[in-house]
Amino acid sequence: MARPKTLRLVGHETDRRTLVLCGIASALVGCAYPSLLTSSNASNRAKLQTLELQANGRLGAYIFDTANGSGFGWRENERFNHASSFKMSLAAMILSNAENGFIDLNEILRWTVDDLMFVSPVTTVNVDKGLSVRDLARATLVTSDNTAANILLRRVGGPEQLTRFWRSLGDGFSRLDRYEPELNVTPPGTELDTTTPFAMAHSTAKLIQGDALTADSQSVLRGWMAEVRTGRDRIRAGFPSGWVSGDKTGTGIGDHIHTYVDIAFGSPIGRPPIIVAAYFEPAALAEPIDRRATAVLAKVGRIAAESI
Repeated sequence: MARPKTLRLVGHETDRRTLVLCGIASALVGCAYPSLLTSSNASNRAKLQTLELQANGRLGAYIFDTANGSGFGWRENERFNHASSFKMSLAAMILSNAENGFIDLNEILRWTVDDLMFVSPVTTVNVDKGLSVRDLARATLVTSDNTAANILLRRVGGPEQLTRFWRSLGDGFSRLDRYEPELNVTPPGTELDTTTPFAMAHSTAKLIQGDALTADSQSVLRGWMAEVRTGRDRIRAGFPSGWVSGDKTGTGIGDHIHTYVDIAFGSPIGRPPIIVAAYFEPAALAEPIDRRATAVLAKVGRIAAESI
C-alpha cells in the first residue's frame, strides 16, 4: 500500500524562510495556503504569553501548521507531564506494529478483575471474554480506558517501547517510563513521563499527516481522535464548528501539581490540519476537574484557529 508523501516537519526557526520556499517551490505541500509570517507568529506567541498571565499558571503550547511547516508557541521547549495524552501515541504505535507484522490487531488479550483500574469503562464490562488488540487500542484512545492502556503496554514490552516509537519519529524528548496510574505525576527533579509541546506537536503531525503510518492507519487514528468526548471543552472548543477535528486529552491530578493536557488536530474541510499541543498547570488547585483550566486550553485552540 502506498504511503502518503513525506511531510517535512520544521520548527519556528525556519519561519523566516517560509515565503521564499513557497515562492521557489510551489509544488511543496501547503504553499497554496496563506503562510504564517514571522511577525504574525510573534504576535500569536504574545497572545499565548498573555493568556498564561491571565490564567495564573504555567502554560506550554505549540501550534504547528502542516500546510506550510510554520509554527509558534510559548514554553514550547519546557517539559510537561503527558497524563493520558500518551494514549494517542500508544494507539498509533499499535497500528504501526500491525502494519509491520509485529502484532495482530485481531489477537484477543485477557485480564482479570484485579487488573481493573478507575476510568476503565470498556475493559470493566469485558473481563469475561477479553478484547482484540484493535478494540483495546480504540478504547485506550477514545474512552481513555486506563486498564486497556496498561494491557497494551505490557503486550508490547513496557512503556520504554513507546519511548522507542517516539525516537523512531525523530522525537528525542518524549518519554514514557511507568504504567497507569503512576505516570500521571512526574516526581520533582525528574523527567519521568514527560514531553515538550514542540516535540509532541511534531510527532502528532507525523502520525496523522506525515508518512509514519499508512493512509489507512492514519484514517483509523484520525477517526478515533474524532470520537473522543473528553476534549469537547478543551482545544476543540476553540475551533470553528465546521472544522474537521480530533484530539486526545490528559488530566494529571497530583498533590502539588495538576496538569491539563490536550493534543488536537483541526482544519476547514480540504485544508491540511493545524496541530495543537497544549499543557496547563494552574497555580490554584481544584478537584475533580477545574473548568477554568480546561477553558485555558479552549482559548489556545481559538488562538490557533485565528492564526490561519
